[in-house]
Amino acid sequence: MRYFIIVLLVSASLNAQTYTGFTTASAETQAQQEIDFLNQVKPADFKTHLKTLTQEPHIAGTPANEKVRDYMVTTMDKAGWSVDTYPYEVYMSSGPGTSLVEVVSPVSKILDQKEEALAEDPYSQNATLVKGWNAYSGSGDVTAEVIYANYGTKADFEKLEELGVSVKGKIVIARYGGNFRGYKAKFAEAHGAVGLIIYTDPKDSGFTKGLTFPEGVYYNPSAIQRGSLLTADWTGDPLTPYQPALPLDHKDTPERLAPEDAGLHTIPVTPIGYGAAESIFKYMKGEVVPQDWQGGLPYTYRVDGGKDLKVRLKVDQPKKMTKIYNVVATLKGKEQPDEWVILGCHYDAWAFGATDPNSGTAMLLSLSESLGRLAEAGKRPNRSIMIAHWDAEEHGVIGSSEWVEQMKDELKAKAVAYINLDGAVSGKTFRASSAPSLKTLIAGAAKAVDYPYTEESVYEHWAGEKPEPNIGNLGGGSDHIAFYMFAGVPSLSGGASGPTLYHTNYDDFYYYENFVDPEFQMGPMVEKLMGILSLRLANAELIPYDIERYATDLELHFENATQQVKSFYSDFTGFTASSQAISSLKLSTTSVAKAFEEQLQSGNLSKKRTKRLNAKLMALEKSFLDPEGMPYRDWYKSLYASSDPFSGYASWILPGLQYQIEMENKDQLSDWDQRYANAINDLNAKLADIMESL
Repeated sequence: MRYFIIVLLVSASLNAQTYTGFTTASAETQAQQEIDFLNQVKPADFKTHLKTLTQEPHIAGTPANEKVRDYMVTTMDKAGWSVDTYPYEVYMSSGPGTSLVEVVSPVSKILDQKEEALAEDPYSQNATLVKGWNAYSGSGDVTAEVIYANYGTKADFEKLEELGVSVKGKIVIARYGGNFRGYKAKFAEAHGAVGLIIYTDPKDSGFTKGLTFPEGVYYNPSAIQRGSLLTADWTGDPLTPYQPALPLDHKDTPERLAPEDAGLHTIPVTPIGYGAAESIFKYMKGEVVPQDWQGGLPYTYRVDGGKDLKVRLKVDQPKKMTKIYNVVATLKGKEQPDEWVILGCHYDAWAFGATDPNSGTAMLLSLSESLGRLAEAGKRPNRSIMIAHWDAEEHGVIGSSEWVEQMKDELKAKAVAYINLDGAVSGKTFRASSAPSLKTLIAGAAKAVDYPYTEESVYEHWAGEKPEPNIGNLGGGSDHIAFYMFAGVPSLSGGASGPTLYHTNYDDFYYYENFVDPEFQMGPMVEKLMGILSLRLANAELIPYDIERYATDLELHFENATQQVKSFYSDFTGFTASSQAISSLKLSTTSVAKAFEEQLQSGNLSKKRTKRLNAKLMALEKSFLDPEGMPYRDWYKSLYASSDPFSGYASWILPGLQYQIEMENKDQLSDWDQRYANAINDLNAKLADIMESL
């Protein structure tokens, strides 16, 4: 009886949904299929997969990572998916090489570069764990005075100049946060530093925040954040911009840049824990830092260490051509197999990777099994659903970028959406960022799934006290970059997050089952939500984009950009051409949305006409692709969104304009206004074409 009541409640919840893109009849079928899908989810699968995936540290380019690859291939093959492996050969390191951090004077002390093994955590005692390192560090052996640069942002280095402090010939020490670590290295090198040490300050994650691991979720003194430094002018393999890094023995392998022409860092860089950093800070005797530069160690922070403090930094990190492997599985659609709904997460990790990334990997493996069982029961999706596991993301979002470069023509014609699930079950707070056209869809799917531990839906828990949840805009830092910003595929990134031991050796299964989600309820929750989202994208007659959101979001973003310009150019009168284009776009999107609804309610759409309309819908996002690309990096083609070129992580909306704003350049605003107006008018023309074909 209890099961029957639950089914009724779920059915009522789903039937209350608005099924965008469906006819009345197909919406009823979809509601039933979603109930059938939810019944296929086996909650224990997530835990089983996560424990298996995280048995050993598995850095990209190592045999341990290939074992993870093989496990994923076997799992999805058994689940009834067609599995393909895509090999590439890229320029990278698969280990730290040798390194040393030493206080030379006023005392002699070699600093720890690896996490302490803990009796409570058996994983931390694994013999194959390596010391902290930063991929794509330069190699060198330097001894110099020390300068503290706060977070090492562009503004922080400018502040040092303002204070009359030169880093030339010095070793910089900077704390994590504020920007991508590669920019800390880039700015330090550009200002003449001979080396860089990066640490996590306890003010940002440590004892000042709460209990540290193994008692709590914050960094202990020995915890070290690893990570790549790659800041090439493109995303992916540093030697093959715009071209897939096919293996060297492949007949179509591209010409490669010489490593010295790829813009890689030349100074040595390495991370340490705040316990080791304390041995530097306690000897610093120079000028006191600005107040907001003070960290959490029990010392007054100083800008410079003075002449008596000398530190030695040595890094020897060999790089070579290294094989990596993407795994892409396909559940072939029964009606439109050449229209693809793609979900993805990388699988390589700096160590065990329990939260980042393999909580996402485990969830996707469970989802592949649930959807496989649904298909076996005769409920195959109409469009193809693809699940991709990317390699070498941690080194610079490499695997996914190479695949997008290889498949860009097919993606242009076939990709409905890309859903990124990097570390998607790393806590209990659901969040999502999205292209405008997918925001309503993720919100709707969140209404159809219960949030564990409460009587709320995911949507209600996500929204909290607000009438609706905040859905962010996509920035940098993960595998959606190439899909969205290079190829123009509508993309979404989402999942449940929380405090993590990010990129440390402690991000292991012990940490997960004790602190992240001991009841293992969040994995099945995210699986259900992403399964429903995928099935709605895969089964709707007309792809369920929220096309009206383009105009409303663009209007908001241009208003914001106008206010930013006025902060340095008071006579600015606005982006006239773009505003006029948005006014027209509002009318067009409203008309098309209404016409779609009428056509779907009438039930008169033929399969042939539906296929033509969907091809036109997939072309909409491509209006924002500019062949010239962004002025700071022409690999980034989207006029709509880009990662911030000065921080690497933040989202830049209207990036062509944001760059002019950042540079306080008023002379190019009119030209960029016209470029944006042209893109919006192109989108408008595509909508007019859709109206004519209805």
